[in-house]
Amino acid sequence: MRITVQGIVQGVGFRPTVYRIATSLGLHGSVQNNGSNVVIEIDGDPDMFLKELKAALPPLARLDKVTVSEGIGDEEPHRTDFRIIKSETGEKGVSIPNDFAICDDCRREMFDLSDRRYLFPFTNCTDCGARFTIIDDLPYDREKTSMRSFPMCDDCRKEYEDPSDRRFHHQTISCPRCGPKYYLLDGEGRRIEGDPVEVFSDALVEGKVGIIKSWGGMHICSTIQNIADLRKWYRRKEKPFAVMVKDMEAVRRYARPTAYEIELLTSGHRPIVLAQKVENEVTELISPGLGNIGLFLPYTEMQNMLFSRLAVDALVMTSANVPGEPMVIDDEGALSLGADVYLMHDREIINRCDDSVVRAHGDRTSFIRRSRGYVPFNIPFPFKGTAIGLGAQENIVGSIAYGSKLHCTQYIGDSSSAGVLEYLEASIAHLRRMLGVETIDAIGIDLHPAYSTRRLGMRLSEELEAELVDVQHHWAHGAALMLDNDLDDLVTITIDGTGYGADGKAWGGEVLDCTFDDYVRAGHLQEVPLLGGERAVYDIRRLVFAAERTIGREGSYFDGKDAELFVKMLPKSTSSTSLGRLMDTVSCALGICEYRSYDGEPAMKLERWLEAGKVDPSFRYVREGDVIMSLDMLPYVLDGKGRKEDIAATYIHAVLEGLVDIAAERARTSGRDIIGVTGGVSYNWTVTRWIEHMAAERGLRTVIPKELANGDGCISAGQCAIALASMK
Repeated sequence: MRITVQGIVQGVGFRPTVYRIATSLGLHGSVQNNGSNVVIEIDGDPDMFLKELKAALPPLARLDKVTVSEGIGDEEPHRTDFRIIKSETGEKGVSIPNDFAICDDCRREMFDLSDRRYLFPFTNCTDCGARFTIIDDLPYDREKTSMRSFPMCDDCRKEYEDPSDRRFHHQTISCPRCGPKYYLLDGEGRRIEGDPVEVFSDALVEGKVGIIKSWGGMHICSTIQNIADLRKWYRRKEKPFAVMVKDMEAVRRYARPTAYEIELLTSGHRPIVLAQKVENEVTELISPGLGNIGLFLPYTEMQNMLFSRLAVDALVMTSANVPGEPMVIDDEGALSLGADVYLMHDREIINRCDDSVVRAHGDRTSFIRRSRGYVPFNIPFPFKGTAIGLGAQENIVGSIAYGSKLHCTQYIGDSSSAGVLEYLEASIAHLRRMLGVETIDAIGIDLHPAYSTRRLGMRLSEELEAELVDVQHHWAHGAALMLDNDLDDLVTITIDGTGYGADGKAWGGEVLDCTFDDYVRAGHLQEVPLLGGERAVYDIRRLVFAAERTIGREGSYFDGKDAELFVKMLPKSTSSTSLGRLMDTVSCALGICEYRSYDGEPAMKLERWLEAGKVDPSFRYVREGDVIMSLDMLPYVLDGKGRKEDIAATYIHAVLEGLVDIAAERARTSGRDIIGVTGGVSYNWTVTRWIEHMAAERGLRTVIPKELANGDGCISAGQCAIALASMK
């Protein structure tokens, strides 16, 4: 009989497990990687075999589809014992696992003086280690990974061929004799003699800034005690740093994680988890003005070795890149950053992968950045055909719709730079190669005329002879939310910083009634003038001045000639319905944040005040038709009567209640009992919790993103769906 298995079945010890089960049952035949699938030929009862196989699946394996059919005939397998045979190209489709943190068995070996892999920083097995970041193509064999440069020694070959060994047929097997090696460079790129871990550790303790090469990229590394100097060196005055902590005991010294956040932190995916921080001077230096802190645990062998050598419980570990450019992955790129010392290795990084960043909403995961440890991945897709989605401009993820699945790339970044745009195009090309996608029917792009992803889409549509489909930003958010929750239509509250609207204005506080074919803008927030356009996004005082002038007040922060100039500019300024911009305005008006030095800063700093505030139920929203008159309501904030946390909470709660009422009315008119919430502002747990509570009071359920990002990382998914729906 022939058994064809689809799922996560390559690079996880699946074929060795099949081998052990088959031989234990006395079966004859073979197992083979065939493209993205595994094909098993046996001469016995397939039901008995599959029962035993499912009970013994390796930790990283997943069976998505199992097909049993007539094989080559029972008499053929009898001629040989059970064998693992040479892979074939076969049918493509991403089936390799994510990069997975070093397992307990490998960690024990690595710190065992008697083990031949003692302190070997590439110790891994079929249950752990780099996968996606080191693979070129399928099937998952050594010659298709960056381990092809490191031929196995005799000892590793014996383990590889021994069915009783846990590294049996492990494609990235290596040891100190035959595997990759770490080395040290100084700031000029010269080799430094001595033990790499000891010298690098000593340099960090001395207050130096280091760069360390990992699986899918590099980290800028510093001790916590050196954060003030690191901020000056890296020119990052306020933006929070991610911190890698030694263990869970250290986690609790910096944060107060929930049970679910602990589950995320300790999972093999090892994401950066945003958790409520312990308030003190150190944590305030790490994440100034915020109520949370981004922590993660060591996941590579070298990171574990560093903490075993250092007398510290935490290190700053932030992506090593020139601001606005992709993370560096080779020596030349790393040296351009001008650090003091570099801990590098000689294994090629094939697929760049930033650390994933997640936030827990109760017992649900929201992906701020879905990347290392969580890619590749896919979700069901309801349309036939193939499509590419390229995202918007910031927080980009690319997507490909193919074979009833929606496949997404790793997190790419902000495409205003040529380097990031090249990274996006290369990642899409790599995903196409892994999937075996030859033709593309449609390409979905954002409406914004200045987005570089739009220009890329135009070029690709000509090269691939694919139809180009314009997709409004917030409609793409809504479509992605429908995909993620297996829905055909949805009234969606889409709240973010900005998105190009169908009227040419900036949207971001919307209620959209969406299908994959069309949408209706059912309601939105009152327009906030953007005084000076993009400059108002950074100098938040302009938003407050413009809002005050719009409602007939004198205007704060500016006087004299500046005020006169701004008053003249106001009638010509563009405007925005964005909840993100409105929250920026409130943040500034309450003295929380006047300037934006990184994406989302004023609204993010407002969050801790919203969470601490008490809502005054007597303050109600003002509505005119389908518009929530948020500026007309703003005097409640500007007059500042009471604690600012109560003012902020009461005002934003009222604005959200207005949006929920519009959404509820729209849903009820068509007999629906569900609404959605998505967009970057929905990462704010207080905001999302309020919306869910308000919806429940009105007899409605609420859906939020599950596998896709809340923010613009989901846009490409929605673009794919809408692009193919338009071609039905």
